[in-house]
Amino acid sequence: MSDASTPRTTVFTIQVEFGDCDPARIVWFPNFFRWIDASARHFFISAGVPPWHETAATWGIIGTPIVNTQAKFVQTSSYGDRLDIHTGVTHWGNKSFTFLHRVMRDTELIMECTEVRLFAGAKEGKVPGIVGLPIPDEVRRLCQA
Repeated sequence: MSDASTPRTTVFTIQVEFGDCDPARIVWFPNFFRWIDASARHFFISAGVPPWHETAATWGIIGTPIVNTQAKFVQTSSYGDRLDIHTGVTHWGNKSFTFLHRVMRDTELIMECTEVRLFAGAKEGKVPGIVGLPIPDEVRRLCQA
């Protein structure tokens, strides 16, 4: 976890399976985004933030969709690899925040990704959609502890 001077970072571990790879035995790139999304949710759960169905009832938050992302692939990965995804928040805004994800195989960087996410609620009216919501102080406190 973290101390007062270091942002909270969590580690989400996955085992690369044969089906995660393309015919060249390299992890098919969309799988990294699937794993990073799971690591993002793991970050909130480990901080003590309730599941989205509970935050929808208490704060109107239905999730944290991505509004911007950037990825850099450094090394390839293949089946049998154990990957640790280190996830932490590098910036907090009023309604949005920035995640940094570092995918590691032991001490080797495989991929790095930043995501800007929005705390979102359901849009009211006839047209479905989402709206940005202010980040509740309780969520920010839990994530920064």
